[in-house]
Amino acid sequence: MSGAPAVGQLRWRCRRGMRELDVLLERYLQERYPSAPAAEQQAFVALLEAPDPQLFAYVVQREVPVDPDWAHVIARLRNADD
Repeated sequence: MSGAPAVGQLRWRCRRGMRELDVLLERYLQERYPSAPAAEQQAFVALLEAPDPQLFAYVVQREVPVDPDWAHVIARLRNADD
């Protein structure tokens, strides 16, 4: 059966080489991913393929993702209390 990866698989993929990313990604996965629209979930899964330095540059706003869906997920990662 194909489709979205299981949450357990995603949790493993959220474990990065940078603790800051671990915290943000795991918090998003736990708090926002389950209720996110399918397009946002797909963007999150795709974003997990980005290398750590690239992902970190997005999070600290040194770079802006070209993909607007990725930009939306990054904004949600950064503003977890919204």
